[in-house]
Amino acid sequence: MAAKFLSLACIRNESGGLSPKPHYPSMPKYPKGINVASDQEKSMQESEAKALFSVIGMSCSACAGSVEKAVKRLPGIKEAVVDVLNNRALVMFHPAFVNEETIRETIEDVGFEATVIKEEINERSNQVCRIHIKGMTCSSCSTTIESALHSIRGVRKAQVALATEEAEVHYDPNILSYTKLLEAVEDTGFEAILISSGEHSSKIQLQVDGVLDENSVRIIENSLQALPGVQEIDFNPELKTLAISYKPDVTGPRTFVNVIKSAGSGCFKATIFPGGGEREAHRQEEIKQYYRSFLWSLIFTIPVFLMSMVFMYIPGIKHVLDSKVVNMLSIGEILRWLLSTPVQFITGRRFYTGAYKALRNGSANMDVLIALGTNAAYFYSVYSVLRAATSPHFQSTDFFETSAMLISFILLGKYLEVLAKGKTSEAIAKLMNLAPETATLLTLDSKENLISEEEIDSRLIQKNDIIKIIPGAKVACDGFVIWGQSHVNESMITGESRPVAKRKGDMVIGGTVNENGLLHVKATRVGSESALSQIVRLVESAQMAKAPAQKFADRISKFFVPLLNGYPKSWIPSSMDSFQLALQFGISVMVIACPCALGLATPTAVMVGTGVGASLGVLIKGGQALERTHKVNCIVFDKTGTLTIGKPVIVSTRLLKDMRPREFYELVAAAEVNSEHPLAKAIVEYAKKFRREEENPVWPEAQNFESITGQGVRAVVQNKEVLVGNERLMLERNVAISIDAEEILAETEALAQTGILVAIDKELIGIICISDPLKPGAGEVISILKSMKVKSIVVTGDNWGTAKSIAKEVGIDTVIAEAKPEHKAEKVKELQAEGNIVAMVGDGINDSPALVAADVGMAIGAGTDIAIEAADIVLMKSNLEDVINAIDLSRTTFLRIRLNYVWALGYNILGIPIAAGALFPSTGFRLPPWIAGAAMAASSVSVVCCSLLLKNYRRPKKLDALEIREITVE
Repeated sequence: MAAKFLSLACIRNESGGLSPKPHYPSMPKYPKGINVASDQEKSMQESEAKALFSVIGMSCSACAGSVEKAVKRLPGIKEAVVDVLNNRALVMFHPAFVNEETIRETIEDVGFEATVIKEEINERSNQVCRIHIKGMTCSSCSTTIESALHSIRGVRKAQVALATEEAEVHYDPNILSYTKLLEAVEDTGFEAILISSGEHSSKIQLQVDGVLDENSVRIIENSLQALPGVQEIDFNPELKTLAISYKPDVTGPRTFVNVIKSAGSGCFKATIFPGGGEREAHRQEEIKQYYRSFLWSLIFTIPVFLMSMVFMYIPGIKHVLDSKVVNMLSIGEILRWLLSTPVQFITGRRFYTGAYKALRNGSANMDVLIALGTNAAYFYSVYSVLRAATSPHFQSTDFFETSAMLISFILLGKYLEVLAKGKTSEAIAKLMNLAPETATLLTLDSKENLISEEEIDSRLIQKNDIIKIIPGAKVACDGFVIWGQSHVNESMITGESRPVAKRKGDMVIGGTVNENGLLHVKATRVGSESALSQIVRLVESAQMAKAPAQKFADRISKFFVPLLNGYPKSWIPSSMDSFQLALQFGISVMVIACPCALGLATPTAVMVGTGVGASLGVLIKGGQALERTHKVNCIVFDKTGTLTIGKPVIVSTRLLKDMRPREFYELVAAAEVNSEHPLAKAIVEYAKKFRREEENPVWPEAQNFESITGQGVRAVVQNKEVLVGNERLMLERNVAISIDAEEILAETEALAQTGILVAIDKELIGIICISDPLKPGAGEVISILKSMKVKSIVVTGDNWGTAKSIAKEVGIDTVIAEAKPEHKAEKVKELQAEGNIVAMVGDGINDSPALVAADVGMAIGAGTDIAIEAADIVLMKSNLEDVINAIDLSRTTFLRIRLNYVWALGYNILGIPIAAGALFPSTGFRLPPWIAGAAMAASSVSVVCCSLLLKNYRRPKKLDALEIREITVE
């Protein structure tokens, strides 16, 4: 996740200058030419295995960290991931060096019970396929496609978004392939274009020049297949492109380009196929099609309109148009027939096609209504003209202008609609454009000195590449700084306006801007793994997910399409032709009954709302999360890392015995260095101040190390038993706590600090006082939430004294302390049972159960991956003010959705009775079909434009006075 940063210890460049040839002590050597793995590496990759273990006894992130650390120390371990919530550990290893039994024994040596889960080693397959669908016109179309996809065996979930014209399908690749999904969409009568197949490997398309025959293709394919990590190669002879699926950890696109170039002795040249703008290209093509269709329709419709509505009032022209040619057939009728025919059957062909496809699948959509209405007008007019030509007495009345003008207005409406809909997804386009086009690649010699630099396409960056970032340039990839120091503007990713200082060891995010210093960055995540790509996928998924309000609109839409009611015959004046009047009323009703605007009311607002949220650093995972958030009336806050900064620091040390601080901290650090707990890391970092003469101090060896969950650690250091932890640990280990120590602990808790007791050889030696400062503006945020009628509660695993002190400082009345992860989730459920809509704000693994249980889970962006995965909303900047932004944006978005419904339903509810002739008996007013068509088009355009006004959203004015200052904890 973009906002998850890793801060490593770093040493400043004392001279402040930059060496022209910096030396990287742990840098991988870059061989010249193509990087091909050795035979040993190939065999290791081929023999890679995976094992899933059930690990019983883990209760916190420290437990998971100790298991992961122990497993990774074994030889032949490629990766180890521990899930403390599900009590699982997934290990990828090379069987030539280690086996499952050794890994299991290692986990048990750490102190947990471990068993191999044989039946679940192969993870349940689930891939997500994204499809662009052309031809959808209303919610009836999207519902038809969804039903078709859901009926396929192996499809777990299918969502079709009318606003984005995309489908997202979760399917089992062991049962069906994505080609079956494309065929299913095509069978419903719409054009399907694959965006991504959901395969777990990376995929890239290369444009290959110089390919003349099948032999050339075979040479290239054989050369690429020889590379480790290449999984699948597909050549498109029409476009002359190669689609290559590969493992990004093993190889990458630059290697492919070099291999293709060398395969033909320089005859072949490969470049990345410009496929990144496919979505935009489809949208632009659709806009052009509607624009051309509307212009051609207009060329023929204007003369028809003039002859029917204007020239009939000009005597000279009227006389010419009324001149008879055959019997009662006039020149004007022939001209109107000739001019309206191309509009009906050429520019209006899309409506026939759409109607046929819909009826073939047993559904009715906008195209069906338009085809029915225009055909009725056109063919009645043809009948009338032919009868006039064969009868000396029949006075014909034609409706050629009705069909022509109706089609023209609808095409105009669709053109304006696709134009406006494109603007709703500008947030994604802006995110995708953040990545720079080129990057500067540094090459090292065998001694790891910098020897050359080369400008390459940024899409050719591979893992472990060294990239040079000059002042003012965009960071080309995710990675960490290995040399140099600067400030980086991350506002475009996190929303944080202040530039962030970057030094050796600090993480940087692709797409951010380097401001004032030269940086050398080692690439860690590229392509689809980058933070930018993950954010884009998150926003795309959010825009795909339907809000409950949209499902309500879909249900209403089903009733509008068949609602083609008539009107009482008593309304028809005796002086008029009842059939002609009925025909006009029927056409008007059919046209205005189409619920297009209703189908766009929710998704367009959700698209703009989630896009605005992303630009503010609030990532909202879909319409459901957005809808639930506006109802929230109770927020449960975790303390550490949420209300507080989450970086504990030592504020004081109280020694109870005669002992030098340096000696004291040397023993404590030796015991704590093996622990993954944040407090342990703070103690070790503080202990380094007593050994400043050493760059990386080596602590005495700790023997018989033991991590006691929820209490602390025990170890033997320099033949002394060292205990570091809380009161419970001391009492269980029979360490006496003096009255002085009790008073110090009470004083510490009153100051919202945590007291860590240290005992050596069963004697209490000292107390380390640790503080985790409040986040800037935390109190003001709680106050603003109260004014918004949102209740705040603190639920923490910390002690009662510290929890109450923190709560009092920020203005929260209800406190739950010493709560385990399951207790947090239970408290959330209790609040829900009382009728509250509960949001949970947290950052750690222990918050994940509560984040899932809450109606809305909000994860701090700098928190753990598990918390971020469990949450509905991710607060990228880690500022509490974004909780207010999320709630206010949700409320504003749903006010806009309600306004959209007023527009959409207003057109239908008011328009249908008027079109059916409700006002005709009393006023003589009737709604011509072409005006009904204009009204229908205007309803869709007005709804989309109303949603676009959300782009002007501004955060609550109450926050403008709230200054969030970054606190750097030294």
